[in-house]
Amino acid sequence: MNDTTSTQSLPLLGKTAFVTGGSRSIGAAITKQLAADGAQVAFTYRGSPDAAKQTIADIESAGGRALAIVADAADPEAVRAAITKTVETFGGLDILVNNAGIASASPIDQITFEDYQSMLAVNVTGVFVATQEAVRHMKEGGRIVHIGSSATKYAGVPGLSVYGLTKGAITGFNRSLAYDLGSRGITVNTVHPGPVDTDMNPVDSEWAKLLIPGIAVGRYGKPNEIASVVAFLASPQASYVTGADILVDGGFTS
Repeated sequence: MNDTTSTQSLPLLGKTAFVTGGSRSIGAAITKQLAADGAQVAFTYRGSPDAAKQTIADIESAGGRALAIVADAADPEAVRAAITKTVETFGGLDILVNNAGIASASPIDQITFEDYQSMLAVNVTGVFVATQEAVRHMKEGGRIVHIGSSATKYAGVPGLSVYGLTKGAITGFNRSLAYDLGSRGITVNTVHPGPVDTDMNPVDSEWAKLLIPGIAVGRYGKPNEIASVVAFLASPQASYVTGADILVDGGFTS
C-alpha cells in the first residue's frame, strides 16, 4: 500500500486519540471509528468494565490498538492521570474527544443541587480539565472535538434546563478556545447530537415516543452516525473547520 492510499483509507494513521467515556453507546462508536481510521485510541470508562473489554476486543480484532483506563470524568486528578498514561503508552496525543456526559431530567424547581453539581462536574469541569491537560501535549495539527447536545438549540421536552445549561457552556468554551488554539494549528469543534439510540435514551423509551414525531427524518439516530462526523473533524481533511457547532440531529432542530 502506497502512502497516498494509506492516507485516504487510514486518515488517522500514526495519530493518538483520547476519548472520555468511550466504552458505551456514542463513546464506543467514536472510539471504534477513530481506531478504524488508523488512530491508537485510549478511552476512559467508569462503571462498565465488560463494555470496555468488548470495545478493546473489537478494536484489536480489527488490527487496531486501544487502551482502556478507569477514570471518572468528574475527578480532575483521574482525568489528568489518564491523559498522562495515554501519552506515556503511545508517545503523544493528537486528538481529544470530550464525550463523557450525564443527564438528569427534572423541572428547575425540583432538581436537586446534588444532581446539578454532578452534571456540572462531568459535563463542564470534566471537559475543561481534559482539554487543559490534553493541549499541554498537542502539537500543530491537534484536534479537539466536544460532544454537546441539540438541547442547546431545542429541548423538545420539559425538564432539560440544567442539562442544557451545562451543554450550552461547551458552546461558549468551544468558540473562544478556537481562537486560543488556532495559532498553534489546533482545531476545536463541537458536535451536537439530536435524539440518538443510546443507553441513556433508548429508542424504545417513553422519551422516544415524544421525540420521534419532531424529527425530520422520522427516526432516532445511530451512534455510528455521530462517530463518523467526529472522525471527520479529527482528520487532516478538517483542517479549516474550527469553532463550529455541528448539529447531527436528523432535522430535529430545523
